[in-house]
Amino acid sequence: MLQPKFVALHCQEVGGKTYEGSVKHVEDFVRMLMASEELKSFDRMRVYLDEDYTNSERFTALGNFYFIHETIRTAQIWDFKSETVATTTIRFHLRGHWLTAIFFVFPTAKAFLPCQGKEVHTGNIEEVSSKEKTKFPAEFFPEFKWSRKGYLRTRWNINGTIFDLVNIHLLHDASNLLAIESFPSVYSDYRHRALKHVLERLKNDDEDWDIVVPFYIFGDFNFRVDTHSVVKRLTAKTVPLHIQSNKNGEVSKIIYTEQANENRVILTVGKKEFNHHDQHDGLFYSNSGKWLKEYDKELNPFRDHLQEFPVEFAPSYPYSEDTNSATFYMKTRCPAWCDRILMSSGAKSLIAQNEHNVQYNVIGQDMCMGDHKPVYLSFWMHTDQEFGGSSSSEQGISLGGLLSGGEPTCGPHDSTTVTRYIHVRHPGSPVRIFRETTV
Repeated sequence: MLQPKFVALHCQEVGGKTYEGSVKHVEDFVRMLMASEELKSFDRMRVYLDEDYTNSERFTALGNFYFIHETIRTAQIWDFKSETVATTTIRFHLRGHWLTAIFFVFPTAKAFLPCQGKEVHTGNIEEVSSKEKTKFPAEFFPEFKWSRKGYLRTRWNINGTIFDLVNIHLLHDASNLLAIESFPSVYSDYRHRALKHVLERLKNDDEDWDIVVPFYIFGDFNFRVDTHSVVKRLTAKTVPLHIQSNKNGEVSKIIYTEQANENRVILTVGKKEFNHHDQHDGLFYSNSGKWLKEYDKELNPFRDHLQEFPVEFAPSYPYSEDTNSATFYMKTRCPAWCDRILMSSGAKSLIAQNEHNVQYNVIGQDMCMGDHKPVYLSFWMHTDQEFGGSSSSEQGISLGGLLSGGEPTCGPHDSTTVTRYIHVRHPGSPVRIFRETTV
């Protein structure tokens, strides 16, 4: 059983497809989560929910949750926009008058701030300085009129070890018919461009500050398998029948049949259909879909920059949303490992590795969790270690959906503290902060 000391939860599509009607549900969920019995020993929390769907130029629907156990000695979060005002007074004589007071504003080196209490940032979070949020430029996805895809980053100092946590959501495959034409598909190219952009942003940030910060990047990468090759393998002995749309004459569906087997339908592919018929779940789910791993290629161009622990679970998408069919896939897309937990080589070196320390798996394997199964990574982290220095202790951690932590390093805080939540609204902004204070 996991007993985390630092938990990081990254969510995508916060509020679902109907944001207007779901805001209240999200708020209730956050309140219930923060007040849950399971989290009662986590005395510091930070939540960032990008919910301002009216701001189409910046809206990402990303949500980052961080929970810090009372036994964590040091927890600090990076201020991405810190600045200070330096005042210089100059007196000089001009035509019989003394002139004084000239003020200069100098941005300071960005700095860590103590992470204290519990804060929930919701609505429009553009001015919240303890996070960096970017929506991908529209030119990254030229065939799409509108997209919510982007990333949301925080930087942490946990017991002397500094690292970045990046929530990411990349573009999906809009049409199976286009995706099976070649590999990499046009959608794979879009995802490659966006992920490269994020990695370059992290690299440039390190160069600006003359440091190399380890990072963990996890979320819905929407990585898809080489569907072109998968279809060739599944239909090697079939004849394709192209069905045209009555509206525009374009191909709307391809049906692959075995003529030698009484025209038995083997595979049907449509824009939002990928149906291997009676063999579908047996082929993709059994044995964790290991045969499919050779077609999981989208990460390959980044192998020199991104590390990952062995993937031994079944494809994380697209599971049935029927509560009675938790281990079945919907027949809409070719199953794939869309949800991943990746890291820089420096971040991987922070992990104390042995067969018992690292767990990389899905959550709710036998339960309905929606069309994506959340993925988690649990591990022990070397602490008191800054930018690759020597470690003097270890702290457990888990990521994915989750990041968690290890053994106590100090006693619990004063149990007599009484807390209350103060609703703070920023002037001129719909952002809301629920800050816990002690009384």
